[in-house]
Amino acid sequence: MTEDPVAAAARAAAERLAGRHGPGLAADVEAALHARGTGRRPQRYLDPVELGSFIVSVASLAWSVYVTLRQRTPSPPPEVVARQVRVELGRRGDDDPDQITDVVVTEIVRAAGGGT
Repeated sequence: MTEDPVAAAARAAAERLAGRHGPGLAADVEAALHARGTGRRPQRYLDPVELGSFIVSVASLAWSVYVTLRQRTPSPPPEVVARQVRVELGRRGDDDPDQITDVVVTEIVRAAGGGT
């Protein structure tokens, strides 16, 4: 397992999403990873920096959901993790632009050593 699965998943998701959101997305995710300990969270994710923050936020949430689900089953399916993440995002009032959750969840499962 990766030492920091949230950071690994967020970086991998940024790499996969760069074609759609621009090559600066990786730098935006790095900035968001650096700032994640401050407790700051944008209200909406409209510009690239906020999108980087959203990716890190979803990666953190997905990791938490994955760890919780793993207590019930050793390898929770990515679809189940993604569904639970979407439910939680809805409760928080966050949108899921361009199905970013699917990409992030896939990378969380990979970082945890649970998939390809």
